[in-house]
Amino acid sequence: MEKKWMCLIVSASLLISAGCRSNNQPTDISPNDVLPTALQVNYQQMELIGFLHFSINTFTDREWGYGDEDPMVFNPTALDVEQWVTTAKSAGFGELILTAKHHDGFCLWPSSFTEHSIKKSNYKNGEGDIVREFVDACKKHGIKAGLYLSPWDRNHKDYGTPEYIDYYRNQLTELLTQYGEINEIWFDGANGGDGYYGGAREIRKIDRNTYYDWDSTFALVKKRQPDIQIFSDAGPDIRWVGNEAGFAGETFWSTINKGKLVIGNSDTEYLNTGEMNGTHWITGQCDVSIRPGWFYHPSEDSLVKSAQELVDIYYKSVGRNAVLLLNLPPDRRGLIHENEVQNLLEFKQIIAETFARNLAPEAKATASNIRMNQRNFLPVNVLDNNLTTYWATDDSVLPAELTLSFDEPILFDRIMIREPIHLGQRIAGFRIEVKEQNEWHSIFEGTTIGYKRLIRIDPVTTSEVKLTILEANNTVAISEFGLFLSSVKERNDY
Repeated sequence: MEKKWMCLIVSASLLISAGCRSNNQPTDISPNDVLPTALQVNYQQMELIGFLHFSINTFTDREWGYGDEDPMVFNPTALDVEQWVTTAKSAGFGELILTAKHHDGFCLWPSSFTEHSIKKSNYKNGEGDIVREFVDACKKHGIKAGLYLSPWDRNHKDYGTPEYIDYYRNQLTELLTQYGEINEIWFDGANGGDGYYGGAREIRKIDRNTYYDWDSTFALVKKRQPDIQIFSDAGPDIRWVGNEAGFAGETFWSTINKGKLVIGNSDTEYLNTGEMNGTHWITGQCDVSIRPGWFYHPSEDSLVKSAQELVDIYYKSVGRNAVLLLNLPPDRRGLIHENEVQNLLEFKQIIAETFARNLAPEAKATASNIRMNQRNFLPVNVLDNNLTTYWATDDSVLPAELTLSFDEPILFDRIMIREPIHLGQRIAGFRIEVKEQNEWHSIFEGTTIGYKRLIRIDPVTTSEVKLTILEANNTVAISEFGLFLSSVKERNDY
C-alpha cells in the first residue's frame, strides 16, 4: 500500500510540474503535414552559395556558346581553383557550384562520351580535369561542391532524339561516380533552339514536359548519391524563384504544389511565392550574377555589383526565407577578378557587423499566451539563438502577442524573425509595433516568415517592441525574435 501511494504522489508531482491543464490539449505542438528533410534544413542554414560560370564562353566573350567552338580556345593562363574556394569561404559561402557543361556542350572534365571537352584544349596539354581540381579544393577547404550539367547541348549530334538522353545520363553518371560527394546537382530550363548539333546547323525543339523523362533522371541521381540536393524549376529538393535578380517574393512559402511545376515552363509568379498549403517542401534558391552577364566579359569589369547592392539582395533572398546563389565568374586567367573579391569581402563585413550584436536578449520577453504554461514553450526561448527551441501558444490562439520590454530605450533598425522550420512553415500574417508615449505604433506588417525573415526599417528608439501573429496554418511557434542596429557603413551608404 505504501509503495502504491508513493507512485501516485510522484505521478501527481510530475503532472503539476509539467503545467498540465484540464482542457485535454496535446502538450507538444503538432508538426505540419509537409515538412523539410534534415538535408533541406541543413542546406538552408548555409544561406549563401556561389556559382562559377567558367567555360569556353569565357574565352569567346559569349553568354551562350553555339556549340561549334574550337576547344583549343580554352586556355586559362593562371587558373587557381583554390582562389575560387578561399574567396567564397572568406565571404561566408557554404557551397560552390561549377558549370561542368553549359549549353555549348564543352565539358570541363575529360568525358569518355565526347571529344568536345577539356581533353582537346591547350589546358595542361589536354591532361587537365577542372572538375577534379574543383571538387578536391572544396573538400580541402571545407566547402560543399555542386555541379551544373546543362540539359541542352548545342554541340551534340543526337540532341532532340532519344539517344541524347542516354548520353546525358552517361555524363551524369560520370560526374556522380568519379568525384566523390557532390552536394547539389543543378538543372535549368534552357532547352532547345538553334545550334551546331554535330555540324547540322539547325533549330531543334523538344517537348519540355516529356523529353528528358526527369523522374527517371532524378532517380538515377539519387541512386548514385542519395544525399544530393537536386535543383530545378520543380525541385525535388530546391527550386528556382522565377527570376535571375536574386529576389524572393515578399510572401514566400517553402511549400508549393509540385503538380503545377514543369522544368523550363513553370509560372514564374507562382515559383516566386509558393503556396501555404503546397503539397511538397521545395527550398527556394535565388540565383543572380555579380556581373550583368553570367560569364566573364572584360567590358563588365567596371559593372560588378557593389557591396551595398549585394547587401540589398541578401535581405531580399536570405531575408525572405530563401537561399542566395551568387554567380562569381572566373576570368580568362582562371581567377575570380579583384573587383569581385573586394566587393564580396566588403559585403561580408557589412552583414557581420550588422548582426554581430542582438539587442533582444537584453529584454524581458512576455506573451499573451504560453502553451500549457510549460517551460518548453516560454517566450524567453526566442532569445536563446537556438532554432530548436521556441515560444508556442495553445492551439487556435490568434492573434498571439510576444512583447520585448527593455529597462532602457534601445535604438534599432533591423529585425530578424525565425520559425522552427523542422516543424513546418506556419506564419501567414504578422505585425511589429513599438511603444511611443504609451501608445503602440505599427512599424511593419508582413505575411510569411519561414527559416528567416529580415526586415529593414528606419531607426527607431523604444523600450517596448511587440510581435503579433495574425494568421497561421497551425499552432503559433517562433524560434527567434532579434533586434539589431545596422553597421555604420550600411547606414551611411545605403
